[in-house]
Amino acid sequence: MTRTAPETMDETDVIDLLQTQHGMIRNLFDEVEQAPADERGEAFTRLVRLLAVHETAEEEIVHPFARHAIDGGDGVVDDRLAEENEAKELLSRMDEAGPDAPDFMPNLLMLRAAVEAHARSEERYEFAQLRAHTSEAQRRSMAAGVKAAEAMAPTHPHPGTESATKNLLVGTPIAMMDRVRDTIRKAMGKNP
Repeated sequence: MTRTAPETMDETDVIDLLQTQHGMIRNLFDEVEQAPADERGEAFTRLVRLLAVHETAEEEIVHPFARHAIDGGDGVVDDRLAEENEAKELLSRMDEAGPDAPDFMPNLLMLRAAVEAHARSEERYEFAQLRAHTSEAQRRSMAAGVKAAEAMAPTHPHPGTESATKNLLVGTPIAMMDRVRDTIRKAMGKNP
Protein backbone atom coordinates (compact mmCIF):
# COMPACT_ATOMS: atom_id res chain seq x y z
CA MET A 1 0.00 0.00 0.00
CA THR A 2 1.34 3.43 -0.97
CA ARG A 3 1.76 6.01 1.77
CA THR A 4 -0.42 9.02 1.08
CA ALA A 5 0.23 11.61 3.78
CA PRO A 6 2.60 13.86 1.85
CA GLU A 7 2.65 16.47 4.61
CA THR A 8 4.55 13.96 6.80
CA MET A 9 7.29 13.11 4.31
CA ASP A 10 10.97 13.38 5.23
CA GLU A 11 12.21 15.15 2.08
CA THR A 12 13.50 18.65 2.80
CA ASP A 13 14.16 19.86 -0.77
CA VAL A 14 10.94 20.96 -2.47
CA ILE A 15 11.94 19.45 -5.83
CA ASP A 16 12.79 16.09 -4.25
CA LEU A 17 9.55 16.24 -2.24
CA LEU A 18 7.36 16.92 -5.28
CA GLN A 19 9.09 14.36 -7.47
CA THR A 20 8.68 11.73 -4.73
CA GLN A 21 5.00 12.63 -4.59
CA HIS A 22 4.77 12.21 -8.37
CA GLY A 23 6.08 8.66 -7.84
CA MET A 24 3.50 8.08 -5.10
CA ILE A 25 0.77 9.25 -7.47
CA ARG A 26 1.93 6.85 -10.20
CA ASN A 27 1.94 4.00 -7.64
CA LEU A 28 -1.58 4.87 -6.50
CA PHE A 29 -2.81 4.83 -10.09
CA ASP A 30 -1.35 1.31 -10.31
CA GLU A 31 -3.16 0.31 -7.10
CA VAL A 32 -6.49 1.65 -8.32
CA GLU A 33 -6.13 -0.01 -11.73
CA GLN A 34 -5.13 -3.38 -10.25
CA ALA A 35 -7.61 -3.48 -7.36
CA PRO A 36 -10.62 -5.77 -7.64
CA ALA A 37 -13.74 -3.71 -8.39
CA ASP A 38 -15.11 -4.17 -4.85
CA GLU A 39 -11.85 -2.90 -3.29
CA ARG A 40 -11.12 -0.06 -5.72
CA GLY A 41 -12.83 2.64 -3.66
CA GLU A 42 -10.29 2.79 -0.85
CA ALA A 43 -7.31 3.16 -3.20
CA PHE A 44 -9.20 5.73 -5.29
CA THR A 45 -10.00 7.74 -2.15
CA ARG A 46 -6.29 7.88 -1.30
CA LEU A 47 -5.47 8.91 -4.90
CA VAL A 48 -8.07 11.70 -4.84
CA ARG A 49 -6.73 13.02 -1.53
CA LEU A 50 -3.10 12.93 -2.65
CA LEU A 51 -3.83 14.66 -5.96
CA ALA A 52 -5.94 17.32 -4.23
CA VAL A 53 -3.42 18.24 -1.54
CA HIS A 54 -0.43 17.98 -3.91
CA GLU A 55 -1.90 20.33 -6.51
CA THR A 56 -3.14 22.80 -3.90
CA ALA A 57 0.32 23.06 -2.37
CA GLU A 58 1.95 23.55 -5.77
CA GLU A 59 -0.60 26.27 -6.57
CA GLU A 60 -0.04 28.07 -3.26
CA ILE A 61 3.74 27.74 -2.87
CA VAL A 62 5.64 26.53 -5.92
CA HIS A 63 3.91 28.15 -8.88
CA PRO A 64 3.89 31.71 -7.45
CA PHE A 65 7.62 31.41 -6.70
CA ALA A 66 8.32 29.96 -10.16
CA ARG A 67 6.52 32.85 -11.87
CA HIS A 68 9.27 35.20 -10.66
CA ALA A 69 12.27 32.90 -10.31
CA ILE A 70 12.49 31.13 -13.67
CA ASP A 71 12.84 32.25 -17.27
CA GLY A 72 9.41 32.63 -18.85
CA GLY A 73 7.85 31.83 -15.48
CA ASP A 74 4.41 33.24 -16.26
CA GLY A 75 4.03 31.10 -19.37
CA VAL A 76 5.41 27.98 -17.71
CA VAL A 77 3.07 28.35 -14.74
CA ASP A 78 0.03 29.28 -16.84
CA ASP A 79 0.53 26.11 -18.89
CA ARG A 80 0.78 23.99 -15.72
CA LEU A 81 -2.35 25.60 -14.25
CA ALA A 82 -4.32 24.86 -17.43
CA GLU A 83 -3.22 21.21 -17.21
CA GLU A 84 -4.14 21.08 -13.52
CA ASN A 85 -7.60 22.53 -14.12
CA GLU A 86 -8.33 20.02 -16.88
CA ALA A 87 -7.30 17.13 -14.62
CA LYS A 88 -9.26 18.57 -11.67
CA GLU A 89 -12.42 18.76 -13.78
CA LEU A 90 -12.19 15.07 -14.67
CA LEU A 91 -11.13 14.04 -11.16
CA SER A 92 -14.02 15.99 -9.67
CA ARG A 93 -16.55 14.22 -11.91
CA MET A 94 -14.97 10.85 -11.06
CA ASP A 95 -14.94 11.62 -7.34
CA GLU A 96 -18.62 12.55 -7.49
CA ALA A 97 -19.62 9.46 -9.51
CA GLY A 98 -17.44 7.06 -7.51
CA PRO A 99 -15.47 3.98 -8.53
CA ASP A 100 -18.64 2.00 -9.34
CA ALA A 101 -19.57 4.31 -12.22
CA PRO A 102 -19.68 2.46 -15.57
CA ASP A 103 -17.15 4.85 -17.15
CA PHE A 104 -14.76 4.79 -14.18
CA MET A 105 -11.93 2.76 -15.74
CA PRO A 106 -11.84 4.62 -19.09
CA ASN A 107 -11.91 7.92 -17.17
CA LEU A 108 -9.16 6.67 -14.85
CA LEU A 109 -6.94 5.91 -17.84
CA MET A 110 -7.59 9.38 -19.29
CA LEU A 111 -6.89 10.97 -15.90
CA ARG A 112 -3.69 8.99 -15.50
CA ALA A 113 -2.42 10.06 -18.94
CA ALA A 114 -3.22 13.71 -18.17
CA VAL A 115 -1.66 13.64 -14.70
CA GLU A 116 1.49 11.88 -15.87
CA ALA A 117 1.93 14.29 -18.80
CA HIS A 118 1.45 17.18 -16.37
CA ALA A 119 4.04 15.76 -13.95
CA ARG A 120 6.58 15.32 -16.78
CA SER A 121 5.99 18.92 -17.87
CA GLU A 122 6.44 20.20 -14.32
CA GLU A 123 9.64 18.25 -13.88
CA ARG A 124 11.05 19.34 -17.23
CA TYR A 125 9.94 22.97 -17.53
CA GLU A 126 9.40 24.13 -13.97
CA PHE A 127 11.34 21.97 -11.49
CA ALA A 128 14.58 21.83 -13.48
CA GLN A 129 14.65 25.62 -13.70
CA LEU A 130 13.69 26.03 -10.05
CA ARG A 131 16.59 23.81 -9.01
CA ALA A 132 18.95 25.89 -11.18
CA HIS A 133 17.64 29.27 -9.97
CA THR A 134 17.20 28.66 -6.23
CA SER A 135 19.44 28.01 -3.29
CA GLU A 136 19.27 24.95 -1.09
CA ALA A 137 17.86 27.14 1.69
CA GLN A 138 15.09 28.44 -0.57
CA ARG A 139 14.16 24.90 -1.60
CA ARG A 140 14.11 23.80 2.07
CA SER A 141 11.87 26.74 2.92
CA MET A 142 9.52 25.92 0.04
CA ALA A 143 9.40 22.26 1.13
CA ALA A 144 8.27 23.35 4.60
CA GLY A 145 5.67 25.61 2.98
CA VAL A 146 4.43 22.80 0.74
CA LYS A 147 4.06 20.44 3.71
CA ALA A 148 2.15 23.09 5.69
CA ALA A 149 -0.11 23.80 2.70
CA GLU A 150 -0.75 20.07 2.23
CA ALA A 151 -1.70 19.66 5.88
CA MET A 152 -4.42 22.32 5.45
CA ALA A 153 -5.44 21.59 1.84
CA PRO A 154 -8.83 20.40 0.64
CA THR A 155 -8.99 16.61 0.30
CA HIS A 156 -11.12 16.66 -2.87
CA PRO A 157 -10.62 18.49 -6.17
CA HIS A 158 -12.17 21.94 -6.56
CA PRO A 159 -11.77 23.08 -10.18
CA GLY A 160 -11.47 26.83 -10.58
CA THR A 161 -9.24 27.42 -7.55
CA GLU A 162 -5.92 27.10 -9.36
CA SER A 163 -4.46 30.42 -8.21
CA ALA A 164 -2.65 30.97 -4.93
CA THR A 165 -5.05 33.80 -4.08
CA LYS A 166 -8.18 31.70 -4.64
CA ASN A 167 -6.67 28.80 -2.72
CA LEU A 168 -5.85 31.05 0.22
CA LEU A 169 -9.25 32.78 0.21
CA VAL A 170 -11.45 29.71 -0.10
CA GLY A 171 -9.06 26.85 0.58
CA THR A 172 -9.35 26.69 4.37
CA PRO A 173 -13.17 26.66 4.51
CA ILE A 174 -13.30 24.15 1.65
CA ALA A 175 -10.66 21.99 3.35
CA MET A 176 -12.67 22.03 6.57
CA MET A 177 -15.83 21.01 4.70
CA ASP A 178 -13.96 18.26 2.84
CA ARG A 179 -12.49 16.86 6.05
CA VAL A 180 -15.87 16.92 7.84
CA ARG A 181 -17.44 15.17 4.84
CA ASP A 182 -14.63 12.58 4.88
CA THR A 183 -15.15 11.94 8.61
CA ILE A 184 -18.94 11.57 8.24
CA ARG A 185 -18.63 9.24 5.27
CA LYS A 186 -16.03 7.15 7.10
CA ALA A 187 -18.28 6.94 10.16
CA MET A 188 -21.08 5.75 7.89
CA GLY A 189 -18.82 3.03 6.49
CA LYS A 190 -18.38 4.69 3.10
CA ASN A 191 -15.18 5.69 1.34
CA PRO A 192 -14.51 9.39 1.87
